[in-house]
Amino acid sequence: MRRRTLDALLTTGGLALAALLLVSGVLLTWTHTFIGDQVSTQLTAQQIFFPPKGDATASPEIGPFINQYAGQQLTNGTQAAAFANHYIAVHLKESGGGLTYSQLSTKARANPTDTKLAGQVDTAFKGETLRGLLLNAYAFSKMGQIALIAAVVSFIGAGVMLLLSLLGFAHLRRVDPDVEILAGHARKHEAVTV
Repeated sequence: MRRRTLDALLTTGGLALAALLLVSGVLLTWTHTFIGDQVSTQLTAQQIFFPPKGDATASPEIGPFINQYAGQQLTNGTQAAAFANHYIAVHLKESGGGLTYSQLSTKARANPTDTKLAGQVDTAFKGETLRGLLLNAYAFSKMGQIALIAAVVSFIGAGVMLLLSLLGFAHLRRVDPDVEILAGHARKHEAVTV
């Protein structure tokens, strides 16, 4: 194979890879934007607000994580995780006496006439459901952030491949069209067999 042919194939392949990385970067950027908009839109529609600083946030399990958002509306994944893990979870633990929804439900089935226990089960179910939904919003926001990082890496990769391809085309003009790849190796082999 001629050296010029190999250089042309590799350079063209580099351009194709640059185009693929560019398209990937655009799609990943769109993914980041779409996820961010969806998370924000859905959380904003729920009209959840952080409590103001005070007795409700005085606990060391709550305050350090919630006070930075005091009085603000919950609109992003990071806020959703803080509210779910450091506000709802703490209050659920207190209201359920440290028992999970599953444990409370098991006790309530064993004591079907206990209305206080039934109320705790209902509260735990609603709280854990809301907590799970908020943590899903957080997970999707993280996926959006990962998509943005992947988009930046794709754009950088596309730029590097484009630069290398342009340098390849410049080198291609300097290569003698008659130079063969591994021509020296073939001559040595012929000399040995003659």
